[in-house]
Amino acid sequence: MLMRRLMMTLVLFTSTVAGFSAYAEGVKFTPAASEAAQKSGQPILVDITAPWCPVCEAQRPVINGLTSKDKFKDFVVLEVDYDSQKDVLKSMKASSQSTLIVFKGPAEAGRSAGDTNASSIEALLAKAL
Repeated sequence: MLMRRLMMTLVLFTSTVAGFSAYAEGVKFTPAASEAAQKSGQPILVDITAPWCPVCEAQRPVINGLTSKDKFKDFVVLEVDYDSQKDVLKSMKASSQSTLIVFKGPAEAGRSAGDTNASSIEALLAKAL
């Protein structure tokens, strides 16, 4: 019984860590990645994040949860590193980390900054569908 409990705990822990790792690795924003996503016709979420940002950390499980739903599974999530990709921030007119921008093709469909509420992030993603 104890061994079974330990195994279940290990499986749950591994699944959780794997889910966060997939998000943390994500797809780094590059002009080529952005162009490819636009050409694919898939909705795009640009996530401006920083490793030291507690709001960004709170957004991760919300974004993971939403993009795992059928409704949002086709989103391409492109991550912009707030500290090292200042040129991208400038081109997107984004002044803070924890900024989320959605695109439908090449057109911006909406944005938010500092939001960790699942319902409002879901509404933001829905704008790009």
